[in-house]
Amino acid sequence: MTAQNTPGFSTRAVHAGSAPEELTGAVIPPLYLSTTYHPHKIGELRGGYDYSRGTNPTRDALQEQLAALEGGRFGISYASGLGAEDAILRGLLSAGDHVVMGNDVYGGTFRLISRIHGAAGIGHTPVDLTDLDAVRGALSATGARLLWVETPSNPMMKIADIEALVALAHEHGALAVVDNTFASPYLQQPLALGADVVVHSTTKYLGGHSDVVGGAVITNDEEIADKVRFIQFAAGNQSSPFDAYLTMRGAKTLGVRMDRHCDNAEAVAQWLLGRPEVSHVLYPGLPDHPGHEVAARQMKRFGGMVSVRLKGGEAAARTVAESTRLFTLAESLGGIESLMNYPSEMTHASVKGTELAVPVDLLRLSVGIEDVEDLLADLEQAFAQL
Repeated sequence: MTAQNTPGFSTRAVHAGSAPEELTGAVIPPLYLSTTYHPHKIGELRGGYDYSRGTNPTRDALQEQLAALEGGRFGISYASGLGAEDAILRGLLSAGDHVVMGNDVYGGTFRLISRIHGAAGIGHTPVDLTDLDAVRGALSATGARLLWVETPSNPMMKIADIEALVALAHEHGALAVVDNTFASPYLQQPLALGADVVVHSTTKYLGGHSDVVGGAVITNDEEIADKVRFIQFAAGNQSSPFDAYLTMRGAKTLGVRMDRHCDNAEAVAQWLLGRPEVSHVLYPGLPDHPGHEVAARQMKRFGGMVSVRLKGGEAAARTVAESTRLFTLAESLGGIESLMNYPSEMTHASVKGTELAVPVDLLRLSVGIEDVEDLLADLEQAFAQL
């Protein structure tokens, strides 16, 4: 317990939502697969459960855990990270509203806002979130209802000052949404910095084992929670009981995993700095990173994601990406295994030809929890192919 008698992060990760089950005393919440529930009588539900699209005990346990990890009052889980983002946009915006977002947001986020919600009358303005004057100007000019913040950003690893951006959003009557997927709640707590809403792809660090897709919204605002929870129920975008069970299991070890991810990522970033084939190492833990001071202030550590740009351009990036053995060439991130990604043709292909396009010489590394000596040896042999 802390001095305020509040359980620490890993204690909450293990115990929130996991009270022993009453019938048997099971210490892990059971997996409730039933789609429907028998009431005591008409209009008198057992524990509030009637149909699993709306309520399910396993999903409720996960949602309690997610809220506890982000220090929020309300957690709502979804079938995917983009499903969670969609619930925010549909629940909080109407035709004619506007979103100001980072000019390097995840490609799927940009596609969702620009193509799907854009067609429904929602406007958007990309802006460099590290330029507070530019953000202020965009909020003022558009009358935006939402400021969408992603930090660290995917895959350029830019750091946005959450506290300063929240203040700007509120000054202009906008809500501040923070995508906390890259950092995880272990390293960064946006609600404590004033954010109105936190969104996650729980597929990544929260689930942590590359075996379950999911998303989450966490907030302290009951009105916001009611609106996005209604989308979960009415649009059928909830996480399944089995997905909730797997995500909850993974999140219990988030703290210990993130410490190892950070240790390994720091070593990988330092190794890359010493390579003559490399032009830029993008990692907020490096003192010369433009966002290092802000990251040090708002993050516990600097995360497990490292991006790198190669002097040999696209050909060199492709060669390295296709030559690693432990770093698996694949989409996604945040699992226990190390992954190598070529964003221009993979995760961010949807923004090619726009101002959000990713450099073709860039690789994104999701550094796993393997022995770091083996990871560095793998990179050594891959770079030897250049």
